Amino acid sequence: MSRPHVVVLGDVVLDRDVDGRVDRLSPDAPVPVVDVTGTRQSPGGAGLAAVLCAASGARVTLVAPVADDEAGRQLAAQLTEHVELIALPHEGATRRKTRVRTGGRSLVRLDDGGPGTPTAVPTDVVAAVLAQADAVLVSDYGAGVTRSPELRTLLTEAAQHTVVVWDPHPRGGAPVPGVTLVTPNLAEAHGAADRDGAAPDVLARRLADQWAARAVCVTAGADGAFLAPRAAEVTFVPAAAATGDPCGAGDRFAVTATIALARGTLLSAAVEMAVRDASAWVAAGGAEGFREYTAASAEGTRPGGFTTASAQPRTPTAPGPAAAGPEPSVTGDLSELGVRLRADGGTLVATGGCFDIVHAGHVATLQAARRLGDHLVVLINSDASVTRLKGAGRPVVPAADRARVLEAFDCVDAVVVFEEDDPRQALARLRPDVWAKGGDYGAAELPETATVTEHGGRVILLPYLGGRSTTTIIERSGLARAGGGTE
Repeated sequence: MSRPHVVVLGDVVLDRDVDGRVDRLSPDAPVPVVDVTGTRQSPGGAGLAAVLCAASGARVTLVAPVADDEAGRQLAAQLTEHVELIALPHEGATRRKTRVRTGGRSLVRLDDGGPGTPTAVPTDVVAAVLAQADAVLVSDYGAGVTRSPELRTLLTEAAQHTVVVWDPHPRGGAPVPGVTLVTPNLAEAHGAADRDGAAPDVLARRLADQWAARAVCVTAGADGAFLAPRAAEVTFVPAAAATGDPCGAGDRFAVTATIALARGTLLSAAVEMAVRDASAWVAAGGAEGFREYTAASAEGTRPGGFTTASAQPRTPTAPGPAAAGPEPSVTGDLSELGVRLRADGGTLVATGGCFDIVHAGHVATLQAARRLGDHLVVLINSDASVTRLKGAGRPVVPAADRARVLEAFDCVDAVVVFEEDDPRQALARLRPDVWAKGGDYGAAELPETATVTEHGGRVILLPYLGGRSTTTIIERSGLARAGGGTE
């Protein structure tokens, strides 16, 4: 679907940036005097999300309350340059966020207007546009759209047959049942679940049940995102390191995920795309960078470095290596190893597999797993176990050499060879806090889940780096005619 129809429903804001120069302090108080050099205005809140959707190639209809005042008319005029606008009646003056900036930095932000609650909702009109949508993005900015009984009823009906992505707000209403994906940030997730200090994957799973959503993805900034489909394992999607302005990164994430899902992309792949685009958004200067980008585009020039959502999934970028840990060891009692690594109170992560001919997919799995805790133990199948699982001619590389290669990674603390065909016995002795498994398992539960959770551990899936497998390498090189498998 080259140009999906996305309906954005939410609370709009008029963003104002007052730029100025500071050369002196005020004589009546120790505060800077700003000599204003210019004022810029642009859509914010759900308005920014709608403009981002349009810039990413979607046909967009925005449904939002718009005040009948001068600021509201300015906001509507700017929005209709990019999207179709269905303006609902708006209680109070236009909500504005005014940033006073100098030297590229904000000195103060002033919020006024509102409350912004929708009134006299034309349900027939909204129902008709929702019925035409390939996907719906609910962009909640706490002004009242998501608490409107009429709109909640319409969204509940839409969620039964249409992709609905819900970007929540602490002051907004809870997502309606059946939503495809809810995207709270970590602070919002803590507040909604009433679980301060809980791990992001625990929050995501809890909220998926609490909200009766098909999936919840808790975004944790530079630490990545944790995707919890209902009745399936949590997937951790690491984020590339990015330095810049995070303002609007949540909107960028939700928009990318919505458009990808509208185009039929799998949920896990859509979240991977959203994480990448959110990191690129921060690095490119956030909402301020996007405003500069669109202004330059209108003038016929485009500054480099700004990335919008891609139409198709891109090749995942592996995160950078973690800090080096203790010297790895291939041997030793697993129970004793677990106790030793936990001695400093850190989180013990384990992952496993055959690791026969280590390739880029393995590297991405190891680096992502290490980011989930303080220590990483890799459990690898013995030679006899690999032969039973993969067939004659496997492994290509014997266990001692496989372990030695894995020991060389700074992100690996220990490597252990186990003889069984699956790692359950090894996990029962090691008792990791997190069992991280790379691969595309869909909604299937891993056989080792019960073993891990029995002692209080958690299972987290890692993104599958497609196109990399030992079997494919063997077939291309002509080393052997191997059986199936992708370890």
